[in-house]
Amino acid sequence: MRNIRVEKVQSRTEVNDFIELPKRIYADNKYYVPDLDLDIRENLTKVQAFIAYNDVGDAVGRVAAFINQKANVKWGQKAVRFSQIDFINDFDVAKALMDAVEEWGHEQGMDKVMGPMGQYDFDKEGMLVEGFDQLSSIIEIYNASYYPALIEKLGYTKAADWVQTRMEIPKVVPKMYSRVAKYARETLGLKVKKLTTREITKGGYGKRIFHLLNEAYSPLFGFTEMPPQQVEQYTNQYVRLVDKRLLTIIENEKEEIVGTCVTMGSLSQALRKSGGRLFPFGWLHLIGSLKWKHEDTVQLLLIAVKPDYQGYGVSALMFEDLIPIYNELGFKWAEAGPQLEYNHKELSQWRPLNPEIIKRRRCYTKAIK
Repeated sequence: MRNIRVEKVQSRTEVNDFIELPKRIYADNKYYVPDLDLDIRENLTKVQAFIAYNDVGDAVGRVAAFINQKANVKWGQKAVRFSQIDFINDFDVAKALMDAVEEWGHEQGMDKVMGPMGQYDFDKEGMLVEGFDQLSSIIEIYNASYYPALIEKLGYTKAADWVQTRMEIPKVVPKMYSRVAKYARETLGLKVKKLTTREITKGGYGKRIFHLLNEAYSPLFGFTEMPPQQVEQYTNQYVRLVDKRLLTIIENEKEEIVGTCVTMGSLSQALRKSGGRLFPFGWLHLIGSLKWKHEDTVQLLLIAVKPDYQGYGVSALMFEDLIPIYNELGFKWAEAGPQLEYNHKELSQWRPLNPEIIKRRRCYTKAIK
């Protein structure tokens, strides 16, 4: 191996190098969308981050490692997770980074590595393995095509795949949705409710939405329930920013939430223009995209149905409500977030919209020797 030096991220210079590295790698890539610098700085306080330098002192790779103890208990494993991995097209750099993760994980008593994964299921997960020529988004990881090749060369294998679909938004609600939605309203007494910011942050709906997400997503690969303090942070930091017209919840006759669909206009181009920085003027691009000049794609961020209501038209009610709103706001395309490839029930909900799979991403795993 050439002289690749891997350091634990501690100094201000190392933090800045960690943040700026992917921007340099993808400086000429029109599909890459940067994270917000503020989000990365905050996340670095919760993980063990590593930065790799070459023999002349240039940053050439980065990775974050952490242990999700709740997930390990739930799934009966001893896994160290990695995320925020980026590196130049060099096998030695990739190896040095993953060696650091494996060594750190071994020191913590772990016996395998998994990733890219988030601390929570709502974080970015999965290395891109198909769809390198598709624009990324605020909820996705983007990486070059050489990433999976080098990771697999290091002995990492597939643990799970997620796929992402894109649909052209129809001008009218498909008859299948309308028919099933009518059944849900008239037979089950389900109804659509739109929320205000106050209802979300002060009225308890934010917590109730995340409680439903925790319940619905619990059986999914690698999932752990989000703790109350994280729910509070997500509610205050993100949900309140969503255009409330694009957030739909379904309630039963007892006013219990049985379904939710959190969607948001794409911020991809706005984030590219801002370079991931809110200040001094980056926030103008984001607010402009959210409030005034929408991009042509709406992101389907979070969709969940209470387990005992799945298959009873809850999703149809949500889409019947949202499709006219999407048209009114000028959206042309809808893109779903990553969904497990074997979750056929969830993937089938898009069938009336003629979905196209445009991206595939992978969680890798490897035993620590």
